[in-house]
Amino acid sequence: MIDRGSGLAGDWTGRPGLILSFARGVRAWRLLAGVCAAAALAQAPASAETMSGALAHAYVNSPDINQQRANVRGIDENIPKAKAGWLPKVNATANVNWQYTYLRAAPTPITPTNPTRQRPAGVTYDNATPRGYGVQASETIFDGFKTLNSVRQAESQTFAAREQMRGTETNVLLSGATAYMDVLRDTAILGLRKNNISVLEEQLRQTRDRFQVGEVTRTDVAQAEASLAQSRSDFFAAQSALQHSIATYRQFIGVEPRSLAPAKSVEALLPKRMSEAVEVSQTEHPAIAAALHTVDSAMAAVKVAESALYPTASVVAQVNRSFDYQGQTGAKAFNAAVGGQINVPIYQGGAEYASIRQAKEALGQARLQADLQRDTVRSQLVTAWGQLQTAKAQIISGQAAVSAAEIALNGIREEAKVGQRTTFDVLTAQQTLLQTRVNLVTAQHDRVVSSYNVLAAMGWLSAARLNLTAQLYDPTIHFNQTKNRLFGISTPDGR
Repeated sequence: MIDRGSGLAGDWTGRPGLILSFARGVRAWRLLAGVCAAAALAQAPASAETMSGALAHAYVNSPDINQQRANVRGIDENIPKAKAGWLPKVNATANVNWQYTYLRAAPTPITPTNPTRQRPAGVTYDNATPRGYGVQASETIFDGFKTLNSVRQAESQTFAAREQMRGTETNVLLSGATAYMDVLRDTAILGLRKNNISVLEEQLRQTRDRFQVGEVTRTDVAQAEASLAQSRSDFFAAQSALQHSIATYRQFIGVEPRSLAPAKSVEALLPKRMSEAVEVSQTEHPAIAAALHTVDSAMAAVKVAESALYPTASVVAQVNRSFDYQGQTGAKAFNAAVGGQINVPIYQGGAEYASIRQAKEALGQARLQADLQRDTVRSQLVTAWGQLQTAKAQIISGQAAVSAAEIALNGIREEAKVGQRTTFDVLTAQQTLLQTRVNLVTAQHDRVVSSYNVLAAMGWLSAARLNLTAQLYDPTIHFNQTKNRLFGISTPDGR
């Protein structure tokens, strides 16, 4: 009968090289598994990319954020469009025609004094070029408060667009932070898997050597081969996961990840209690703020629709100059007029009433949408908060699991020396330790990502709060430049 325990003892005590290899593997595991745990204390090397630097790059160069900024600038233009209702409209006209005239006077009628019809002696011919120019100006005096409410509606639309832009910024920064941590996690896991292959290759080599001298059976060799094959499969899966994370990082950050430094959790920016975080989210989350501005816009839209029932008053002034007036060569005319007009709507087929009812329904929908956003944000925050607490608990239990798995592996080795354990037992304990370290890395990754999720659910995930080293975009600059602009077609990008 083969003493498997003695043979296994020979694996670890008879070959110092294997012991050194495994010790290096354990140290590598500890180093890689501690990537996220050491983040709070580690200082990133000067050449490494930091989380702050990556998010700053995403904030400045993200196409998603930049297109939303362009959208806000476009919506800013609704304000001068609405204010146009208060300003006069001036039009200039000019005309020129060619006119040929043939005129023969009508015969004289037959009367008692003129018993016969008489024709005039001559015929008039004229080649004229009637032409002229003029200017007309009109000013609306009263339009049923349509312009006033249109301006309010445009302002609310601008504020809603700003909040949507802030929501896009939050989503991009959250996606960037998640992609950053995914690359760190998958890089660590890939290192663990690669090191595991090296350890199992040495294990298989020594098991085959012992099989040659009859210390173990073919079953032990097969078990070592199976473990190695599975470890290689896990390595390729980890490699694929890392490639996916790198592609996602490139999508949100805009550059390839190179030498990423450990990242810190942002729990220092979070309230101590979940109730405080919920209260903040209900007032500061961009989705809720955008929905409330949409409600204001819908209220103004109702008043704009109601303006169709009000009378309107306007003043019109015009000046015209004509030459060859009425086709008579040399004839000239000059005309100037100023007049007022009042229009009182009585009935236009009922379309205005339908528009008012439609606007009121849209207002009701906007209010319900705001309520829905409140519930959605609350749900997201509670979920993210729970995930953060779970990740913190998993780190504690994961550290205990790793410690216990290390003790178990050492104990199984010692038991194998006296024949109480087999090669399979050692391989199983080794894989258990590997998996606990992978789980610990994952939990540490989840803690950082969950902290960003909570910050995003509160509406606090922004470049300003993260203190990113990037020039912050200020939408009020374009707003102030545009709101009273009367002329010009150029835009900030020069088009």
